[in-house]
Amino acid sequence: MAWSFRKRIKIIPGVHLNVSKSGISTSIGIRGANMTFGNSGSYLNTSIPALGINNRQRLYSSNSNSNPEIYNETLELSDNIFSSDIHEITSQNMQGIKEAIILAYEQRKDLKKDLLKLQTILNSTRLKLSLSYFLIYGFVKKTIPENLKIDIEEQKKAIIQTEKHLQNCFVKLDIDFDSEIREKYEILLQVFTKLMGSQKIWDVTSAYFQDRVAARSSASTIVKKREVRFSIKSLPDIKSDFNALYFQNANGADLYFYPSFIVMYSNNSNFALIGIDEITFDQSYVRFTETGTIPKDSKIIDRTWAKVNKNGTPDKRFKGNYQIPVVKYGEIKLRTNTGLNEEYEFSNYEFTEEFGKAFKDYQSTIQSLKQLN
Repeated sequence: MAWSFRKRIKIIPGVHLNVSKSGISTSIGIRGANMTFGNSGSYLNTSIPALGINNRQRLYSSNSNSNPEIYNETLELSDNIFSSDIHEITSQNMQGIKEAIILAYEQRKDLKKDLLKLQTILNSTRLKLSLSYFLIYGFVKKTIPENLKIDIEEQKKAIIQTEKHLQNCFVKLDIDFDSEIREKYEILLQVFTKLMGSQKIWDVTSAYFQDRVAARSSASTIVKKREVRFSIKSLPDIKSDFNALYFQNANGADLYFYPSFIVMYSNNSNFALIGIDEITFDQSYVRFTETGTIPKDSKIIDRTWAKVNKNGTPDKRFKGNYQIPVVKYGEIKLRTNTGLNEEYEFSNYEFTEEFGKAFKDYQSTIQSLKQLN
């Protein structure tokens, strides 16, 4: 009896976004279709599932090059900066897209298991064919090796088709822009490319407020931050002509900015989706007392002292008191009511300001379009 392989595969629903002056429409799903492949008992059946920019000034210092314990006596309040549990953050109107991404991941995982099984079966069948000749019975009863050869061909076809489905197992994101809105998005991409070229980008993971008088410091806030990178890339479960703006997150899920939503992504089963219109986006700058190396694209805007009096003059009680440069860094904060809470600093303030204006302009357009629906 010939070898038989039957597998039911769900086609991943695509996501179509239409961004126009009349509003934003989102459709999820693919109309029905049927596919089969193979012969001599090998089939693959496919079914379809139903599926404000704020300006603020603060004087910061960093303890990244020091022992954090030396600040314990002066700390009055600590604020760890991280987002809530990722399962609580997804916007209600993004659940359909999230389910499609989960389906793509689960199906890809199943297909990988099937592919491994098929390759094991193929190796076993090839071994049986070799043994049939080695043990002579294949020469006596010729139907045995003939059937095994048929099975081998069918197993090869099944492997090819499974590999093909594996390569296409993703959510297809199609986006149609009005020309004016597309122009604003392209400007956002251009300024983001400049922003990711900043010599230093940090994820601020906590901010500690200290008693300036007790610490003899000009800085009222001490921050902990880690260097991260920004780039243009996409998630493996989403294929689109538009790559995402990628924000690395030092203490949580990374952020992928697509034209109308953000994916907060930790792994294939641990992620959230948020509408861009729901983000509270703040861009500003900080005056940072820099005790480390000053990035080449940062500007020194002032100087202070390692030990300073309340009025800003050097505290002469400390021998060897020295000056510290104050630099201007760009800052971006991202918040949502559902629990997103991230803060970044950039060595290049001008690039940060440019990106802030472009993002706010594009976000305002998206928000106004949402109101039309």
